[in-house]
Amino acid sequence: MITIANPIYDVVFKYLMEDERIARTILSALLRQDVVKVEVRPHEYVNGKRETLSVFRIDFGATVRQTDGSEQFILVELQKTWLPTETLRFRQYLGVQYQNPQNVVGEGRQAHALPMVAIYLLGHCVGQIEEPVIYVQHGVMDSNGVKVTKGLPDPFVESLTHDSIIVQIPRLHGRINNRLDKVLSIFNQTNKSKNNEQLMTIDDSLYAGDTDMEHIVHRLLMATADADVRQDMNVEDEYYSIIEKQDTEILMRDKKLAEQEVTLELQKNQLNEQKNQLNEQKNQLNEQKNQLVEQKNQLVEQKNQLNEQKNQLNEQKNQLDEQKLQIAHKDELLVKSIKALRATGLSAEEIAANLGLDLKDVEELVER
Repeated sequence: MITIANPIYDVVFKYLMEDERIARTILSALLRQDVVKVEVRPHEYVNGKRETLSVFRIDFGATVRQTDGSEQFILVELQKTWLPTETLRFRQYLGVQYQNPQNVVGEGRQAHALPMVAIYLLGHCVGQIEEPVIYVQHGVMDSNGVKVTKGLPDPFVESLTHDSIIVQIPRLHGRINNRLDKVLSIFNQTNKSKNNEQLMTIDDSLYAGDTDMEHIVHRLLMATADADVRQDMNVEDEYYSIIEKQDTEILMRDKKLAEQEVTLELQKNQLNEQKNQLNEQKNQLNEQKNQLVEQKNQLVEQKNQLNEQKNQLNEQKNQLDEQKLQIAHKDELLVKSIKALRATGLSAEEIAANLGLDLKDVEELVER
């Protein structure tokens, strides 16, 4: 067991990939092709300063030997990040490559962009994808979905599309089933030292007899003894500790804001409920008011009816009084008439006969 520098650190990874042999070994494994020559393209290191969270990037020009023995020059944009990063940042780097006139060969109408492969070494997982390495490759199909092979590869088609390789470093768990697994095993973070994440402890016997892998291990062993590398690793740790602290503060702030939003939403619901209750009470009061108004109107109507009935009774009383007066006046006249006839010597019977009255009525009137 030996102790090597952890290549997930940008400074160690840069130190590693500056060695052309190691760059060829790693790119050959990832591309699954024989990379016979590698050159680092200009402006390869984008984060010499750590003012903002960024992606570590190296641009390569790689000469790849095809299965038929021919060689093809391609661009390889390798991007590495520790933390989850906005997809837009990766796209921006790709846009720079597409716009770079140095990545175009030929002149005039014969000019075309060099084929490009994007490699992403991620220190985090992508969604629910469990495979540690995935290949995203474009295909050429006709309108019926049938693969087109004649005339391909074509510079025009290759200029407008590119393949991608995504490596999820946390998904690397030391299983070595093929050449790619073996090469990527040096990134396996389960081998990190418990006391110092800058270091990894590996079993170098796994690479015995593999001169390319032995060369990689030796390079990482040398990195542990390089004072500048160790210092830069400390800077990276300090930088990412600040980022993690900021992330923690942001998470706590977001949590607090979420709790406040829940509280505000609860208060809002309570206020809405109280408002609904007040509206309901208001509606009830309005209904009671309407009922009282209706009852008042009914009482007024009943009063009017009573007054009308009273007026009718008074009118009937007046009519009865008038009838009574008329009867009394009539009785008085009859009495006078009877008395006058009586004074003429007529008998009660004769008076009753002349006036058409009952004898009994005549006798009662005479007695008055």
